[in-house]
Amino acid sequence: MSAVDLSHYVTAGNDGACHLDLAVEGIHCAGCIGAIERRLTDIPGVTEARVNFTLRRVGIDWRQGAVEPASLVEALDKGGFRARPFATGAGEAESDAEMKRLLRALAVAGFAAMNIMLLSVSVWAGNFTDITPETRDLFHWLSALIALPAVAYAGRPFFASAWTALKARRTNMDVPISIGVLLALGVSLYETAISAEHAYFDSAIMLLFFLLAGRTLDQAMRRRTRTMAGNLAALKGETAELIQPDGNTRTVPAAAIHVGRSILVQPGQRIAADGSITAGTSSVDESLITGETAPRAVRQGDPVYAGTLNLAGALTVKATALSGESLVDEVQRLLDKATEARSRRVKLADRAARLYAPVVHLTALLAAIGWLVAGAGIHQAVLVATAVLIITCPCALALAIPAVQVAAAGALFRRGIFLNAGDALERLAEVDTIVFDKTGTLTTAEPHVVNAGAIPPEVLRTAARLALASRHPLARALAMEAHSEIPLADAREEAGRGIVATVDGMEARLGSAAFCDVPERTNANMDNGAASHLWFRHGDTVATFAIAQTLKPDAAAVITALKSRGFDCRILSGDRDAAVAPVAATLGVPYVAGMKPADKIAALLALAAAGHRVAMIGDGLNDAPALAEAHVSLSPISALDITQAQADAVFLGERLGPVVEAFDIGRRARRLMNQNLGFSVIYNLAAVPLAILGIVTPLIAALAMSGSSIAVTLNALRARPRLPVAKRDDGVASTLVREPSAP
Repeated sequence: MSAVDLSHYVTAGNDGACHLDLAVEGIHCAGCIGAIERRLTDIPGVTEARVNFTLRRVGIDWRQGAVEPASLVEALDKGGFRARPFATGAGEAESDAEMKRLLRALAVAGFAAMNIMLLSVSVWAGNFTDITPETRDLFHWLSALIALPAVAYAGRPFFASAWTALKARRTNMDVPISIGVLLALGVSLYETAISAEHAYFDSAIMLLFFLLAGRTLDQAMRRRTRTMAGNLAALKGETAELIQPDGNTRTVPAAAIHVGRSILVQPGQRIAADGSITAGTSSVDESLITGETAPRAVRQGDPVYAGTLNLAGALTVKATALSGESLVDEVQRLLDKATEARSRRVKLADRAARLYAPVVHLTALLAAIGWLVAGAGIHQAVLVATAVLIITCPCALALAIPAVQVAAAGALFRRGIFLNAGDALERLAEVDTIVFDKTGTLTTAEPHVVNAGAIPPEVLRTAARLALASRHPLARALAMEAHSEIPLADAREEAGRGIVATVDGMEARLGSAAFCDVPERTNANMDNGAASHLWFRHGDTVATFAIAQTLKPDAAAVITALKSRGFDCRILSGDRDAAVAPVAATLGVPYVAGMKPADKIAALLALAAAGHRVAMIGDGLNDAPALAEAHVSLSPISALDITQAQADAVFLGERLGPVVEAFDIGRRARRLMNQNLGFSVIYNLAAVPLAILGIVTPLIAALAMSGSSIAVTLNALRARPRLPVAKRDDGVASTLVREPSAP
């Protein structure tokens, strides 16, 4: 890739800062992330390099003129990582192809493992009875005939990665894996050729199968997240009506709008650029950006943001920010930064594997050297080293975490909770503070007429039919009360004011108080400060509709249940104070209102700096960066796709009960993971010395390996619920851990 080619992909700021996003192949683990970032930041002039593990992307910053863009690709290439300019959506075909390769490799490894294990069991049983050497050799050769092509095909993801790393004079986790598999395969072939009693083809292929299963599951989760994440730019208007010097308008791409130019935004259109209103009055729906549910009335001089929806009158907007510098773009940058920080989190299994693999392979090497020094032949020394590798085959370790994850994920699935991240269970167990968004999370996603029961049915029916003629959010909420009715035939909407029609020979109006000629007041018993209002007049009949979001039915019970488990609960909302305060008072939790995306991230970082592990639960676009920044996050299925993609788990339904279930299962799963890891360590501490001394035969080693795998699998099954779904004292449906204590 030449510098000229790359220059088209470099973005330069007004302050002289340059940025380039590269798609990078060959990122498999936290070690790869560290290697890439170190290699890039070692280049003089590079100020920062950040890897996004999910998107397989690295973002690089430098000062203008300090770095030649081509040198960045060259540095990665020398480190064994192929790079190219990153484009949103461009990696989907590659991701699909990688998934197909892994699935094919997994299928081959699974088929081979089943058949080789059948032959191995026959050999093991025959060694205790009357199997003849000829029959045993035949079974070994048949195993070799299956194993050699299977390992050559199924092992390619590991072999290719290991070879690339070694060529670049570095190592990764695939290097020791490849050494273990090839050594076991080579020794097995030699033992088969000399008609020895034991061969280890089963160990090599089983190890590959377990590792491929884990990698395939990880790829599936990341692929789903990438598909859902999309591009925030899709929320902005793709085109705009640019006002020309002669007063006419011309349709142009949103990216062509420059600061100082004016655009015309008609009702029902999304605003294409951040700007200030120079003419017109209207109301705008900013719920996607700020989380504020009530439309905001705007007039000349008021600021508006790209991505917001103009609901009523035509507006002339003077652009105040370039494409790429709007509030939506700021959300994207915050989201990227939080996601890149999350990529640095090291899973429990990764931490164990980092220590396990070098220790095991060094132990096997020292055992072989020790036997050679003691006078044994090369054959005996290699057999002992192989026995060490077999008895410590990381089947138990490889299963310790995934087996619990599978069992716990199944329990969550049966309760309508879907995991987006493989290590979400670990992080759920570590949380001590839970932060909720209000709109759509603690409250219903759509507003309702909260005083519908106090309105005469015929009045409610007429007003709802009037509301069917409007797209305004408040009118849509009232229109839900019309049920199967059709709009009034002559209803017409006056932009920014309301709807008017003739009903039974008299004019009926629905809209603002002034439009309906009604004094702007409401009954105290229905105005708690959180509701928006629509007024209705039909002759002498006057009615006021209070429209607001209502608390989810189990919200109070869920907060009580979480507090009883020792969690500190609070609300961070982009909604106005008057809408948040009553909800917080009802639930008895502290709150902060009017928060923008950056404010929420700042609050989460402050809590983290104080030593808290924070869970974030939200559903809006303005919550997406905070969901990515939090230690762990959950989102309801009603959330935007891009918001769901940032959450570690997504739950179904209108209720919040699954949130309690998720934390209960997470705590239980973490305990079982630690138990399995502890068992694996104890098993190895007991078995390795015996293997080094040559006391353990290959047969016993293989049986011990299988037994340890069975043990951790049976323990993992305890993550599943043992009781039918029942109602707990705290009002939340549960089948899970009875004790609410900390892990």
